[in-house]
Amino acid sequence: MKNLKGACMFGQSGGPTSVINSSAAGVFTEALKQGNITAVYGAEHGIVGILGEKFFDISKEDPKEIELLKYTPSSALGSARYKLKDADVDDTDYKRILEVFKKYDIRYFFYNGGNDSMDTCNKISKYLQSVGYDCNVIGVPKTIDNDLYGTDHCPGYASAAKYIANTIMECNLDAKVYNFGCVCIIEIMGRNAGWLTAAAALAGYKGLGADLIYLPEVPFDMAKFLASVKNVCEKNDNKCIVAVSEGLRFADGTYVSEAKASANDTFGHAQLGGLAQVLASVVKEKLGVKVRPIELSLLQRCGAHLASKTDVEEAFNAGVFAVKSACAGETDKMVIFERTTDDKGNYACKNVLMPLELAANTEKKVPLDWITADGSYVSEDFIEYALPLIQGDSKAPLEDGLPRFARLKKVYANLD
Repeated sequence: MKNLKGACMFGQSGGPTSVINSSAAGVFTEALKQGNITAVYGAEHGIVGILGEKFFDISKEDPKEIELLKYTPSSALGSARYKLKDADVDDTDYKRILEVFKKYDIRYFFYNGGNDSMDTCNKISKYLQSVGYDCNVIGVPKTIDNDLYGTDHCPGYASAAKYIANTIMECNLDAKVYNFGCVCIIEIMGRNAGWLTAAAALAGYKGLGADLIYLPEVPFDMAKFLASVKNVCEKNDNKCIVAVSEGLRFADGTYVSEAKASANDTFGHAQLGGLAQVLASVVKEKLGVKVRPIELSLLQRCGAHLASKTDVEEAFNAGVFAVKSACAGETDKMVIFERTTDDKGNYACKNVLMPLELAANTEKKVPLDWITADGSYVSEDFIEYALPLIQGDSKAPLEDGLPRFARLKKVYANLD
């Protein structure tokens, strides 16, 4: 709908990243410039904040603090994992959202997140259309898992990949200094898609990578795994570094770390963790070597000190593009990244739009032909894909030797 005049609402959802706030900065910076946008709100804890009528008046923020969001990790407004039921099953939440949108005259809605968040965004968009409420809705992509359908890559992935590559290079140097052997098993996030774990190959590109890399796209075989570790150890004085995706499964579909998967999140996904410890126990028992399990856990998604400048800038631009697109009349779409080249043949990226429903609850996995035949490493195709994404350095300014992250006032909007 073109020429809509009213307020805009922005929310963050799902797992944080080191650049999700850069997208927020892009949305806020551009929205505050647009004549048709009468107010700019940031929802506290995503959709939960909208339902609870808790959101911030972004016009009250210092522009310098909004700029610092580009270099501030995690979700500055607070995130959520809240699953909306289908409207035809229970429309209670939708009626509440409509009530809030009408009260604050929300005519532009931007939701920043991954697969499940795009499902939420899509459901709200379709509901608002069904009841005839004019509101332009745009999804802004985000996920370190890099598994959103339709986009070449996702904001947050490159910085997490860069963190992983750097960390493995450092672990490689540390683990191999002694005159005795050690098998180092590094567990990396990735439930169903191995994009993050594949980033271990970037360290290998510099000669300091993992010896073995296992992704969830290929069924895990414990016997073959032990044989491969033993083979590396025999060649390298019992020294071996292994990178594994937390979501590794056996051929029957059960998680290798299933004994450690003690709960499910609100979207029904197993909360994984402990795979490195499980594999370390097996390796120690079967091969009799010293083993060190390492779980990168939250560190890989919030390591803004190793953020990719390319990632930070692309995340910001995605936010700007979302607002410009909505103000031009676009709705029911998600921003995606299209890989191109510049006049010199170098990597470039442009934003385009894709229907929201295509991104909702879908997953893009590492192509099987990018994984070696034995399932223990990735090909040069992955290096060519990922290397341009991790370029450049982008850090928060220092204050007393420590990063100066954004300090938002977070003034609640209240029209009563």
